[in-house]
Amino acid sequence: MNAKDLRLLKASLVAVWLLTAFASAWEAHGRSAALLHEAGVGGTLAALMLWGGVALDAALGLALWFAPMRLAATAALVATLAMTVITTAVLPAQWLDPLGSLAKNLPILAALWLLRRHSNKDVS
Repeated sequence: MNAKDLRLLKASLVAVWLLTAFASAWEAHGRSAALLHEAGVGGTLAALMLWGGVALDAALGLALWFAPMRLAATAALVATLAMTVITTAVLPAQWLDPLGSLAKNLPILAALWLLRRHSNKDVS
């Protein structure tokens, strides 16, 4: 994989994380809140989880953009795995979402692995 391909991969992942943060904040009282309610989470805990998730998504997007790639990709890998495992345990039906809300994590994990593996190349 050449540096140009890695930069494209990096840019696409930055967009995913930042757009996810924006969408979650935009839908804070809509779909985001509904998912937490479906998981049995409400009140202050729901607000903390929602805005903590928005902050995490934004932080990971910015880290992938600006931080050393090996560190940023590793953090994003760990976060994606954790969110996937937690969501699978609490809302396993999300695997059947027609828009692939959890299934999309599989290629994202692969892309993060590639960025981490090739972090010695210039992907800035």
